[in-house]
Amino acid sequence: MSNSKITPLILLAFFSIYVIWGSTYLLNKIAVAELAPFMLASIRFIIAGVLIFIMAKLSGKSIIISKKQLINTIIAGFLFLAFGNGVVVWALKYVDSGLAALEISAQPLLILILMRILQGKKIKPMSIIGVILGIIGIYLLISQKAVLNQENSILGMVMIFFCMLSWGYGSLFVSSADLPKNYFVNTGYQMLTAGVMLLFASLVFRETWSSPTSWSGTVQLSMLLLIIFGSIVAFTSFNYLLRVVSPEKVATSTYVNPIIALALGWYFLEEQITLQSIVAAVVLLTGVYFINTKKKLVLFSRFRSKYLKNRGSEPSL
Repeated sequence: MSNSKITPLILLAFFSIYVIWGSTYLLNKIAVAELAPFMLASIRFIIAGVLIFIMAKLSGKSIIISKKQLINTIIAGFLFLAFGNGVVVWALKYVDSGLAALEISAQPLLILILMRILQGKKIKPMSIIGVILGIIGIYLLISQKAVLNQENSILGMVMIFFCMLSWGYGSLFVSSADLPKNYFVNTGYQMLTAGVMLLFASLVFRETWSSPTSWSGTVQLSMLLLIIFGSIVAFTSFNYLLRVVSPEKVATSTYVNPIIALALGWYFLEEQITLQSIVAAVVLLTGVYFINTKKKLVLFSRFRSKYLKNRGSEPSL
């Protein structure tokens, strides 16, 4: 973490992005089986944004922001929600919820690479091992026969990859962008603007809209949980954490999300968990661990000591 102390608020925020977001894969999978994906995401975010503004006004918080802050929230809303989440919902029509969560677990690897490309941050040897393991894990995940034989599953996974890039860049963008200081208001603007963008996307793709009264009870409950917990609670926690801890630490939610998503998908939707999926999960999460851990491998430490003794200088990382 950064220099910030680990407060109860930070712990609760991490719980939100760890556990609540892990369950949103199941909820979106249930809803998208009945609803058009961009319509689903648009309704979810517009309602969540409006509710946030109502709660902000009732609590006496000002929702007035500068022009620059508005532009930045629109950019963040597109990167995180309109594209980053809306397209994932679309992809869930073709990809199992657990497999989608497993693929997204590689997000810390992409953030690391983006930080290297965009910010010039050096990649440490431990992190290089993590990237290699991540690539192997993704290959194991998408090379399964069950995935290859499923219609449009590869297309869905490719689009999820681009969503990961969008989220990764968004994480770096908001860590330094001029955004509303109140995390609740910040979330509200991102939700509302993303919902409007998804509304236009739904119209462009000529999706069929339906009234909530015509939805099944299961879909209505899923949407309610997505709006209250998946959108308002978890995303506000996410925005808060991006300002108080490093982007790599926020991305560690991918340790827990796929495990919860796999378990819920298996239990409620009878999604198959293959041995290869388990191996892929272990390899991917091990790679994420190597990226985030500050501990050194004994083997590397011995090599480094021997190298320094022979060369008498610090090796380049």
